[in-house]
Amino acid sequence: MYKNIFKPLFDFILSLTAIIVLSPILLLLIVIGMICMKGWPFFCQERVGKAGRAFNLLKFRTMNNAKDKDGHLLPDEQRINKYGRFLRLTSLDELPELFNILKGDMSIVGPRPLLVSYLPYYTEREKHRHDMKPGLTGLAQVRGRSFLTWEEIFEYDLEYVSNCCITQDVSIIFQTIGKVFQHEEIADVQTISVDKDGTTWVIDNGKKKKLHRPLNEERDTNAERNRE
Repeated sequence: MYKNIFKPLFDFILSLTAIIVLSPILLLLIVIGMICMKGWPFFCQERVGKAGRAFNLLKFRTMNNAKDKDGHLLPDEQRINKYGRFLRLTSLDELPELFNILKGDMSIVGPRPLLVSYLPYYTEREKHRHDMKPGLTGLAQVRGRSFLTWEEIFEYDLEYVSNCCITQDVSIIFQTIGKVFQHEEIADVQTISVDKDGTTWVIDNGKKKKLHRPLNEERDTNAERNRE
């Protein structure tokens, strides 16, 4: 009953309340974003939602559109400015997702919505992460976020889907608030380094941590190695 009735109701009420309460901050970030990004302050990207249906995820932009002399976008670490780093460090770039929750595309808690291009790379079991709406935060986000392997992320997603209940949701929300205020487990693209074997590392709170690569790249690479 909680998953199908009360959870969607709570999502609507809490997201609407948060939008109203945080409206001055949202408006301020829109204005600052237009100045710092020299244009449209929002980032919109197609992601996968419940039952594998695509929707447009809304976030604040954290990178500009700077290009090289040939017209190609510069690497991520060169396109993120101080304002973008601040948004990521404080997770304020995620605030516009409240409108996705209000609309019904997302939930406050659930598996994070991933790229549409990842769809062919899930195992049949991993596809069950789409049995529920994706969330603004989730079990994987409070257990390691970007520093987990994809396999660990999917295990946490499936664990959440199987055991969804109000006590778990409340616990995840409070854990998320704690991590946001402590700035934990947030990958800073300006500290990224890549080894010769393609392993990506990032500095988090002064510690060097391994960062997973995009799912399609990682599983394509693993498939190629298995063929060899």
